[in-house]
Amino acid sequence: MSVYARVSLQTAKDLTSYHYTIDHTPLRIYGYIFLTWQSNNINLTEISGLRVEEIDGLRLVKRLAENMEEMFHKKAQRLVEAAEEAHLQHEEDPNLQYEYFNAVLINEVDEEGNSVELGGEFILQPNDHFNNLSVNLNLSVVQVPTNMYNKDSAIVNGVYWSEALNKVFVDNFERDPSLIWQYFGSAKGFFRQYPGIKWKPDEHGVIAFDCRNRKWYIQAATSPKDVVILVDVSGSMKGLRLTIARQTVSSILDTLGDDDFFNIIAYNEELHYVEPCLNGTLVQADVTNKDFNETGRGSECSQAIMLVTDGAVDTYDAIFAKYNWPERKVRIFPYLIGRESAFAENLKWMACANKGYFTQISTLADVQENVMEYLHVLSRPKVIDREHDTVWTEAYIDSTLTNFRIFVCLQRNRGILLGVVGTDVPVSELLKTIPKYKLGIHGYAFAITNNGYILTHPDLRPLYGDGKKRRKPNYSSVDLSEVEWEDKEDTLRNAMVNRKTGIFSMEVKKSVDKGKRVLILHNDYYYTDIKGTPFSLGVALSRGHGKFFFRGNVTVEEGLHDLEHPDVALADEWTYCNTDEHPEHRYLSQIEAIKLYLSGHEPHLYCDKELIQEVLFDAVVTAPLEAYWTSLVLNKSENSDKGVEIAYLGTRTGLSRINLFVVDFLTAEDREGVFNADHFPLWYKRAAEQVPGTFVYSLPFNTEHMTCCCLCVTLSLTAVGIQMKLEFFQKKFWTASRQVQIQISTVSCSFSIFLSFFFYLAVRAVIGRSFVIQQIPSSNLFMVVVDNKCDCSMFDIALTPTAHNESLKCERLKMQKDRRRPDTCHPFHPEVHILQCTITHYSKSPIILMMIICGWGCDEMSVC
Repeated sequence: MSVYARVSLQTAKDLTSYHYTIDHTPLRIYGYIFLTWQSNNINLTEISGLRVEEIDGLRLVKRLAENMEEMFHKKAQRLVEAAEEAHLQHEEDPNLQYEYFNAVLINEVDEEGNSVELGGEFILQPNDHFNNLSVNLNLSVVQVPTNMYNKDSAIVNGVYWSEALNKVFVDNFERDPSLIWQYFGSAKGFFRQYPGIKWKPDEHGVIAFDCRNRKWYIQAATSPKDVVILVDVSGSMKGLRLTIARQTVSSILDTLGDDDFFNIIAYNEELHYVEPCLNGTLVQADVTNKDFNETGRGSECSQAIMLVTDGAVDTYDAIFAKYNWPERKVRIFPYLIGRESAFAENLKWMACANKGYFTQISTLADVQENVMEYLHVLSRPKVIDREHDTVWTEAYIDSTLTNFRIFVCLQRNRGILLGVVGTDVPVSELLKTIPKYKLGIHGYAFAITNNGYILTHPDLRPLYGDGKKRRKPNYSSVDLSEVEWEDKEDTLRNAMVNRKTGIFSMEVKKSVDKGKRVLILHNDYYYTDIKGTPFSLGVALSRGHGKFFFRGNVTVEEGLHDLEHPDVALADEWTYCNTDEHPEHRYLSQIEAIKLYLSGHEPHLYCDKELIQEVLFDAVVTAPLEAYWTSLVLNKSENSDKGVEIAYLGTRTGLSRINLFVVDFLTAEDREGVFNADHFPLWYKRAAEQVPGTFVYSLPFNTEHMTCCCLCVTLSLTAVGIQMKLEFFQKKFWTASRQVQIQISTVSCSFSIFLSFFFYLAVRAVIGRSFVIQQIPSSNLFMVVVDNKCDCSMFDIALTPTAHNESLKCERLKMQKDRRRPDTCHPFHPEVHILQCTITHYSKSPIILMMIICGWGCDEMSVC
């Protein structure tokens, strides 16, 4: 708060009397003195087992990791078994005729009003779980790429036997309603999705989605790979040929993921690295590096050379014999550009002699399909090895659903690739396994991938804050070092990437209120790996309130009596009881579930016994304040504080009490104002950082209502507060001003945090303003009395641009961060040589089904 007036020496002394008039209302209304007195005088013998405990962070993070491992493991194993069994029982019939629900054609009619072929009536209903998208929970649909024939024999046979997955899809969703999409992506090109949904083409009538081109499909089908792309830039590579070559290189890069490494070399008479500073090394195929187009080590798994050229005058067998034979660990994939085939035999020989695959690309339309052929070859060793690898991909965000999904990829082997099946797992499921009440006010849990990318973290903000739900570019490849930036040496990040278990501490600056305020905290980090996944889990606990909590036992009868008061609410997103596991529990509120659990009549209802005991304890401790507030409301006609609208409190267990002094409860839409899955309310955080008994005033932007909160160190860590009209507070302020007899000439009121306030004063001091400043005791408010005769005009601040340093780019590329390679690798197999290197035959071969539990954005499927 700032006030402009004439400055007198007495003013500085008189300012100290402000706080009584200003603080009198919050002291009386929200009952801070009453609650503190009630806590100090409670009969401790009535509460058995009362104690203060320190949280064991290492034990906590290990237990959370075990819970996540169990949750991930059980998600979609049945899909693999059902798909493989269905294909095993099916006999291929080249003349098979079968009508199925095509995702694009369902509910489409012709000019006469009849359903089109492969369409038909398909019931769709909006569903809250799928963000009100219209879906069919009983059936799946099939999408076929635009460039493929809907009734091709291979497509129809695959669709026919995969109908068996419908029953498994439905059963999985009934067992685990947290699942989102389930699907099967066939190596033949079709894509089966559950629940059924209508797909809409783009403005050109095209759906470009092909499941085989998706990152999750490729990651499931192949092992990590090191790829060197050799591009012919000789004189004959001009015009259309050069355009096709560039598109071929771009398509190859699109197939590379974060576990892959690559480099690009152009050649004519000499070699030229496309990025000169990466001479002789391989760089990780992340988004940034692929855009430009020192580890030097690569993935140390599959290795390949992609040769993009319009011809080869020799087979260069002497070079292959010296560097690649007899092991043939480096595969050669020649791409012959153009229609001429004079040098085709030489390139075919290179491919066959080095366990690769030869293709010829004559037009731009041929690029995508021909580039994808190399993936079938690289998948052969994995499927022949008959391994059951689990492949997990990073988090994605749906363009309509604002929660994250993670991809989990499981693989089944019996021969060559059959396809990929999977399901989405929302990151919100991860948060449910994390007991927020144990992490404390500023504590949080986070998880990263083997590449150091964030899976979940409270500071990961993937959407722009403009209300349009627009995703930020590269949101799925944000490194941990970008949010835990105080760890300058990457000590925490590297330990987690290498799947270690340990403890790390550092001082951090924590932003709250959407970056408007900064808190300085000392965090202790505890971390460990999540077994069976490439992820590591971390827990950050802030020293102080975050490391300790009260324990106390109360009777069930007493706790339930106080929990059922009408002013009591529990955090909506906290899991006191798991009501999702069994259908009969899904319509219960958390308080109803707690009552049912404590009755002992429902053995199949799982609840957090420790959390329930603590919330019952908080209900008993804070119950007297409800009667206190009620008495104030009843005497409201005699109450001079008519500007007070709401009184409320919150505890560490997610319990809140709200008492309305007006008819309407002015609830903020801002999620920072309520208890939710990943943080405590902003008002609770700010109160906790003050000395107990200190008042924290807050004036949100664009509002006429202000709040005042205070921390009460009672038997439970409780924050209490009120909401009042700004006009009401201003009247209190002027009353206090008149009491100290300050002659006011010009007045301007505002509320601010400490940092912005002192910056404001520093600016005024520089330009010669005369002022007196005094903190209003027991609050976060300052009063400033400034001579009103001084010039108040602001001065311009000039920013000096920094010159761009091109050398920094090269340094960044060479300074690659630590990555951990996947635990499994299938680079080659001795049986691979019996397979074709120019034409692939699938009809008589044994099959493999890759299973992937995954998710994707709607933009990738064009269904939104």
